[in-house]
Amino acid sequence: MDSRGGVRIGVDIGGTVTDIVLAREDGSLLVSKVSSTPDDPGRAVVTGLAALLGSAGVAPREVVEIVHGATVASNTILQKKGARTGLITTRGFRDILEIGRIRTPDLYDLTWDKPVPLVERRYRLEVDERIGADGAIVRRLDTAGVLGAAGRLVAMGVDAIALCFINSYRNPAHERRAEGLLRERYPDLPLCCSYRILPEIKEYERTSTTVVNAYLLPVMRRYLGNLTAGLTRLGIEAPLLVVASNGGVLGATAAAEKPVFAVGSGPAAGVSGAARLGATAATPNLIAFDMGGTTAKASLVEGGKVALTSEFEFRDGISTSSRFIKAGGYMLKVPAIDIAEVGAGAGSIAWIDAGGLLRVGPESAGADPGPACYGHGGETPTVTDANVVLGYLNPAHLAGGEIRLDAARAEAAIRRHVAEPLGLPVVEAAHGIRQVANANMARAIRSVTIERGRDPRDFTLVAFGGSGPVHAMDVARALDIGRALVPVSPGVFTAVGMLASDIEHHFVRAHAGVLSALNCDAANARLEDMAAEASVALLAEGYPQGDAGLEFQADLRYLGQASELTIALPGGRFVAPGLAELRAAFNREYAATYGYATDEDVELVNVRLIATSRRPRKLDFRDIRVAPRDGAGPTRRPVSFDRRGGFVDTPVLPRETVGAAPLHGPAIIESYDSTVVVPPGAQVQADTAGNLLITAP
Repeated sequence: MDSRGGVRIGVDIGGTVTDIVLAREDGSLLVSKVSSTPDDPGRAVVTGLAALLGSAGVAPREVVEIVHGATVASNTILQKKGARTGLITTRGFRDILEIGRIRTPDLYDLTWDKPVPLVERRYRLEVDERIGADGAIVRRLDTAGVLGAAGRLVAMGVDAIALCFINSYRNPAHERRAEGLLRERYPDLPLCCSYRILPEIKEYERTSTTVVNAYLLPVMRRYLGNLTAGLTRLGIEAPLLVVASNGGVLGATAAAEKPVFAVGSGPAAGVSGAARLGATAATPNLIAFDMGGTTAKASLVEGGKVALTSEFEFRDGISTSSRFIKAGGYMLKVPAIDIAEVGAGAGSIAWIDAGGLLRVGPESAGADPGPACYGHGGETPTVTDANVVLGYLNPAHLAGGEIRLDAARAEAAIRRHVAEPLGLPVVEAAHGIRQVANANMARAIRSVTIERGRDPRDFTLVAFGGSGPVHAMDVARALDIGRALVPVSPGVFTAVGMLASDIEHHFVRAHAGVLSALNCDAANARLEDMAAEASVALLAEGYPQGDAGLEFQADLRYLGQASELTIALPGGRFVAPGLAELRAAFNREYAATYGYATDEDVELVNVRLIATSRRPRKLDFRDIRVAPRDGAGPTRRPVSFDRRGGFVDTPVLPRETVGAAPLHGPAIIESYDSTVVVPPGAQVQADTAGNLLITAP
């Protein structure tokens, strides 16, 4: 991997705006926002990057790395625009995608509909074969049946095939044989085998994950191929990296072949960046709070480490993450940052339900027509409209004056759709919209703290995204959180965070055994297999294994349970004297998560490896410098902080004027990409890296 000096690019593709950040070797940043191109998301990247390089006077050959986060995979699932996928499975398991876990996400919701399987039943075919739970061959593979099933699927026009046999995680011999037959007969047909994607126990989870990978495979191959070609036409030869759902980054080749690992690409980068920001700010315990236009997201950083989960469900609409809520979407059993999401973004629409109650979201005005104050035809009130009416946002100087807001339209929309139906003054209605949105966002934070056995008061809230700093202190106050940290360039922080991430590859092997009678040599052999696989994967992307950090983990559960917790393996090896320490660590994590621990036997289910390679000269948050844009100097405007207190004449300050000396609220702090609200009684000051620390009264 090239470690020479030059510029690095972070790209965050959103549904409406694509953020591009150019980082020079000295830590200075240049930022660009361009309209996204949903029909071909890479086109906005290429055109936006070309314009940014031109304005910065940077030659394409000076770009040494491009890190990329995108919603391509997630949008493909949401819009049901993936490949027509076929599934070949063991006879008797044709309907496993519909049977699932036989659960509902809400016991009392009688209107809930199960997600429609990504593979229609007519494209799910069975063949004779059977591997036993112990890995022994019970019934040999019907090779003619495999070729016959594939032939039928091809004749029906499938674009990709998923192959998943029962118990192949213990013995993949039949899947390997079938894979060889299909690749020889149909060399150009995308094929995903479960033993390569997810060699773990649990048939439904393994099948679902493999199917999602196959569903996304042609789309991601095409997208990343077109993007790479477009960058090459610009004269950029730098490697293209893709943010994975776990917050690390993968080479474009790996991401194209295993797109299921990048479904949560965009949100994960922001949380990963928050963790690294916390390390430089000596604040290891953080709640990452990301509020965009459609949703707000929350995740936990504890002891400097992001909260990872080994599975998550991707669903239509909005999800609140919880270990206790299952079956709401498409199961992906892949490492991912544990992120809670609610439909409370800046564009979320306020409305009155049939019972006369004020609701906010989950429907969003989006970019077209957008909030009423945008003047693009939107007539329904949104959270942004409420913030304009209350004086939090500057109608004439948002985004350095590039966006003009119409306060009269915002007021009219709130009056018509909220204030008059509820018999309230417009200002009180605007406060109500904001308070309901804040309550929804606080709910997301509770789901990753209180529902995980963590006290939010022990953490610092890191607020980013286009609207995070506008709502940060109100959300913090609802949870008794005393401190909020607003990073440099919070509006593009996700793209900035990508430049601070490391290369990460995750590997897993099934290995069952009770800890008290574990064969340590056999378990360690699994670890060595994964280490060898990691070496090959890293070398393929230009990173020598000698530079990699290897973290081994164990999936443990009490004997007889169906779910497990992932625990770091002490010393990176299984040794008899260390098994007691491993059990004690599991008991502590179990008690922290569920509130109790027992003396039951502990069972090993899987072993895991996180192979990390430090990227050369990655971004250091202590060195970030953003040149201030031309804009208005200090001014004042009336702002309403309390529905009973009226408007307060409030100073409005450019961000660069806030220094180390504490500044007491109320105050509004503005920059090109964000507005920071400091309520009365709070105080704000900048640290040595330019981050703003807000403390509650």
